[in-house]
Amino acid sequence: MTGILIKLFIKDKENVKDEKVRKKYGVLSSFVGIFCNILLFAVKFTIGFITNSIAVTADALNNLSDCGSSIISYFGFVASSKPPDEDHPFGHGRIEYITGFIISFFVFFVGIEVVKNSIEKILHPASLNVSNVTLFLLVLSILVKLWLSRFYMKISKTINSNSLKASSSDSLYDAFSTFATTLGIVLSLFIPFNFDGYLGLLVGLFILYSSVGIIKETLNPLLGKSPDKELVNKIKDILLEDDICLGVHDMIIHDYGPYRVMGSAHVEVSDKINIVEAHEVMDRLEKKILEELKVPFVIHTDPISTDNEEINSLRTLVENTVKEVDSSLSIHDFRCVFCSDHINVIFDIDVPFSYKETNKVLKKEIDNRLFEKDERLISVITFDRFFIN
Repeated sequence: MTGILIKLFIKDKENVKDEKVRKKYGVLSSFVGIFCNILLFAVKFTIGFITNSIAVTADALNNLSDCGSSIISYFGFVASSKPPDEDHPFGHGRIEYITGFIISFFVFFVGIEVVKNSIEKILHPASLNVSNVTLFLLVLSILVKLWLSRFYMKISKTINSNSLKASSSDSLYDAFSTFATTLGIVLSLFIPFNFDGYLGLLVGLFILYSSVGIIKETLNPLLGKSPDKELVNKIKDILLEDDICLGVHDMIIHDYGPYRVMGSAHVEVSDKINIVEAHEVMDRLEKKILEELKVPFVIHTDPISTDNEEINSLRTLVENTVKEVDSSLSIHDFRCVFCSDHINVIFDIDVPFSYKETNKVLKKEIDNRLFEKDERLISVITFDRFFIN
């Protein structure tokens, strides 16, 4: 069914990085969500009214909020597809992250309402009116929600959409909650106990629990989460495939929305290489990253000495010393200044977020170890704690 809908409504469906194609995927998913959730709301609200079930009615309200979420998702896709302008030179892609965040709060507030109504039902229980038609419609609604979850997930993976991923999770949770509600109705036919309020409470708590996870997931891109490791590795592979590039560090990746990523990095080259030749190579690598990964990229070259035996020996000594302190540490931009009675060893250290010691404590530990190996060495260190390692 999903494939048929995509084939009917989206031309050039494989070109998902094209703004117009991506927008069509988003619009299709939004309208399918609106249609399905309005239909489910009408069915469940009618069932809830006939059977006097608070759990079913709460489930219906959840579907109504899902309809609102689909409407927000629609406007999010339309707005995020707007081209860059003077005020937003990197486009409007982050609007999609914002809509995903809003959708997650819809789920949260519905959970609160369900919990409140369920507690009221537990305190003031009422008998249920159940029929075979009621049970059939509830089972049908479960199947619709399971399909809708798979539909959202397929499109979210196709166009890399966090908001649709959140909608997929929400639909799956809806299917579980409707199953719990249906189970309670069936049990009430055989056991003289009103499960309705208690199951409604469980459904509400489940919705609240799941909404917190969705909120965290949709908030991460807005806060600036770490970039995809696969993308980082692909960029490093491209940079290091040329023999002129001796090392990569100080990489930064900026995320301005799905398929709107740009970045920069420092690349070490020999200090003997011609500056024009180095520029030509870096320019070619920037173009290759853009063509293959669709990532605008800026490269800064750092010249290092490669044929001075004394400097190479000191670099190895410092690298080993830093690794002795902690194996997760690494150095770059190494150079030396030779004075009459001492040697300044100047370098940067990449410090991962997992390393908790302060820069002052770390420098003291390195200095002590260097002094034990060679009393002439005085370190001049720049600590890099804000780049991708």
